[in-house]
Amino acid sequence: MAENQYTEDNIRSLDWKEHIRLRPGMYIGKLGDGSSADDGIYILVKEVMDNCIDEFVMGNGKRIEIKIKDGKVSVRDYGRGIPLGKVVDVVSKMNTGGKYDSKAFKKSVGLNGVGTKAVNALSSYFMVYSVRDGQKKKAEFERGNLTAEHELEATTEQNGTYVEFIPDETIFKKFNFKTAYLTKMMWNYCYLNRDLVIHFNGERLQSKYGLKDLLEDNMDGDPLYPIIHLEGEDIEVAFTHGRTYGEDYYSFVNGQHTTQGGTHQGAFRESVAKVIRDFYGKNYEASDIRQSIVASIAVKVIEPVFESQTKTKLGSQEIEPEGKSMRAFVNDFLKEKLDNFLHRNPEIAESLERKIKQSERERKELSGIRKIARDRAKKASLHNKKLRDCRVHFTDTKNDRHEETTLFITEGDSASGSITKSRDVNTQAVFSLRGKPLNSYGLTKKIVYENEEFNLLQAALDIEEEMENLRFNKIVIATDADVDGMHIRMLLLTFFLQFFPDLVKRNHVYVLQTPLFRVRNKKETVYCYTEEERLDAISRLGKNPEITRFKGLGEISPDEFKNFIGEDMRLEPVILSKEATIDTILSYYMGKNTQERQDFIIGNLRSDAAIDGVKEEEEAVA
Repeated sequence: MAENQYTEDNIRSLDWKEHIRLRPGMYIGKLGDGSSADDGIYILVKEVMDNCIDEFVMGNGKRIEIKIKDGKVSVRDYGRGIPLGKVVDVVSKMNTGGKYDSKAFKKSVGLNGVGTKAVNALSSYFMVYSVRDGQKKKAEFERGNLTAEHELEATTEQNGTYVEFIPDETIFKKFNFKTAYLTKMMWNYCYLNRDLVIHFNGERLQSKYGLKDLLEDNMDGDPLYPIIHLEGEDIEVAFTHGRTYGEDYYSFVNGQHTTQGGTHQGAFRESVAKVIRDFYGKNYEASDIRQSIVASIAVKVIEPVFESQTKTKLGSQEIEPEGKSMRAFVNDFLKEKLDNFLHRNPEIAESLERKIKQSERERKELSGIRKIARDRAKKASLHNKKLRDCRVHFTDTKNDRHEETTLFITEGDSASGSITKSRDVNTQAVFSLRGKPLNSYGLTKKIVYENEEFNLLQAALDIEEEMENLRFNKIVIATDADVDGMHIRMLLLTFFLQFFPDLVKRNHVYVLQTPLFRVRNKKETVYCYTEEERLDAISRLGKNPEITRFKGLGEISPDEFKNFIGEDMRLEPVILSKEATIDTILSYYMGKNTQERQDFIIGNLRSDAAIDGVKEEEEAVA
């Protein structure tokens, strides 16, 4: 039986670029189209930027220029420049790089030396040149293959390295860079590297006070008391309390934004409560101390251990070379610095205790109704008709698919029925709304427990106690593209922004884009999300194609729906702009200025007028 033989011919060795292209997830996490902040195209940008930052940290070059336009990325630093004889090797040979010498880069993120090689392998075009002391060396690649190695040439350019690349569309399908995500990334580099100047698409970014600037720029409204900013060797902390619910953290390791936290963030949460409790000599609940806290912590660690290749969660238990646990390291720092600060600033200490007491009062007022609501939620979860759960959850970190977990929030039985029948039962859940949810603007958290629908939604997400329990990575609002659907979308966003703003801030909330038209002939079916796509499909499919306009999600059959929530799912992330506070947004859209709100809703719909004009155009094309 020759078909099952296992011979030398079965053994295949992949070269470095083939391995990266075959298993990109091992190097850059998920691929994605750019709608999520942790999609692969942003990791590519980050890998190139990290090399520039490492040069800055070593004292070489205070300026980085980055431009991103039409899918092309260019990054120029003014560090020492790659040694000219190694320009090709550094971006195309595994186990080649300057970061294996831990004296030079002892607290660098990119210690595996794979970064730019992965960018090169996953780009349809990649170009690098290095300038050193009046000489320039340039090389060009396609999908990791060297296409041109230029001779050394004389130049008057400043020393440094330039990298230009275009992500490969065969891997990152229909990708699109979101400026908001990139701007946030660049600002984080500035907050963590004071005196660094980044020119991003012509805008100059620079931070003077580090993490203190980060909180001031990202807080909703004014802090309840001046930001407490503490610094030590290999650690920097800034925190205050705000006026919104929840706990809001920004954590970093060696300049890497650990969006999923980790041991350093856990140590801070625990230690800040302990030190504050000890300072007042009162046994306050940790949850009361941390309610409404807005904090940032940055640590530097030799050879950090992360829980995944994309380094979004720190796993290091010890700080080298001290051999001290992360918990002890953070606690000792806060015990000294925070305790001293509170003794020296009695007014701030007084404001902080006032806030803790207010949180304690609110918690006690809610405790009775919370218990009733919990009991109700427990009973409902046994036969909850609203939630069609999935098998894997975001908290199942050992499951490879935990980051794919998605909760679709739908309106009406027909839409939820279509999604329920066509979803992936392993990673996709559906929560069905009865109709328009309550407008929660200006209401207290009491309403979350009194309103059955909101209480069940909170229970489905499991975020009552803390965000770490969140059961779904993506919360997708799936409503019709009409006035009612837009209104429901805004009511849901009001609920999230009012009571669980971290869901939006941490990029967990999305809006599902569904097609407006189906254009088909006997051979091919094309789903069109815009007017432009519809006209393109008509011209491509030839004479008299059949055109269907979808007016609501309920009209789309389950067989078709699987095309819109699978691999090619189009999601629009809900992103808060840096300039607008949550309160400003909610008062504008959900307050009393109803005419402005109506104008906004109508102006942002894929309008019926445009769609109704389609028939005439179709006849003209035919």
